[in-house]
Amino acid sequence: MQIEIRSSNEAVISGYVNAVERDSRIMPKGKGATAVRSFVERVRAGTFDKAIKRGTPIELRFNHDKIIGDTTSNLELYEDNIGLYARAIISDTEVIEKAQRGELRGWSFGFISEGESWDKEGELDRRTLEDIDLKEVSILDKTPAYFGTSIEVRGEESNVFETRGIAGNIKLIGKESPKANSLEIYEKELEILKER
Repeated sequence: MQIEIRSSNEAVISGYVNAVERDSRIMPKGKGATAVRSFVERVRAGTFDKAIKRGTPIELRFNHDKIIGDTTSNLELYEDNIGLYARAIISDTEVIEKAQRGELRGWSFGFISEGESWDKEGELDRRTLEDIDLKEVSILDKTPAYFGTSIEVRGEESNVFETRGIAGNIKLIGKESPKANSLEIYEKELEILKER
């Protein structure tokens, strides 16, 4: 995740939300998962692109709760050979203040599976997402408790809304760099102490 603070009421946040064709960490089975035990998951290349090209607005959220935009206004999404990339222009003051304090942790996305396959990876099951309804991408200020979680959506259809999140390296450009959470400061201090 890269954060560019332009002013007290505008920031640009960008980075990869998820990588394609790479196994996730081991995820526990959830309410919505069809695996009988823990599994790994990967997103097939082209899956995000297909979801974006459907043209349905995809929301930009903060911690999966607060809506702060969408693909019709301040959010750009595309899939390249690495994965799903997002670039958002943020005007929400709460998110900007958290960015300035170094409290943002990474990205996450919420989806409903529309097509998947299962196979074995050693002792684990592997789920490959081949078609999804991408509902939202979220900027997070906390590290997800689990790499993957499942939440049931109540309604006429029994679809399962799932979220996936990863914590990332944060690069802050602009106004005030956070000092309390910066590992670079501690690494430099450690190098100085080693030289003594």
